Amino acid sequence: MEHYFVYRLIPPRATFHLDMSEDEREIMTRHVAYWQEQTDAGKVVVFGPVVGAAGSWGLGVIRVQDEDEVGRMLDGDPAISSGLATMEVGAMPVAGLPS
Repeated sequence: MEHYFVYRLIPPRATFHLDMSEDEREIMTRHVAYWQEQTDAGKVVVFGPVVGAAGSWGLGVIRVQDEDEVGRMLDGDPAISSGLATMEVGAMPVAGLPS
């Protein structure tokens, strides 16, 4: 059975998307490559930045067969493992998908 989760990446500051340092940009480049690999493997439905009035943050919708896999995926995110960003994750008990 497939399980879906929403992942929210919380950057270190609201203006992060506008003023990343070179070191932060390098980590975020690895972060994007990591999530693209997960997407290519069919484990992520969509991911990317969200920019709103309060600043920016990252969104991912994760699709896994085993709920324990979510923790392993998040632990592998360079933005998280480096300590650059924090995250929140929530289960989606029901997911509407195109048929």
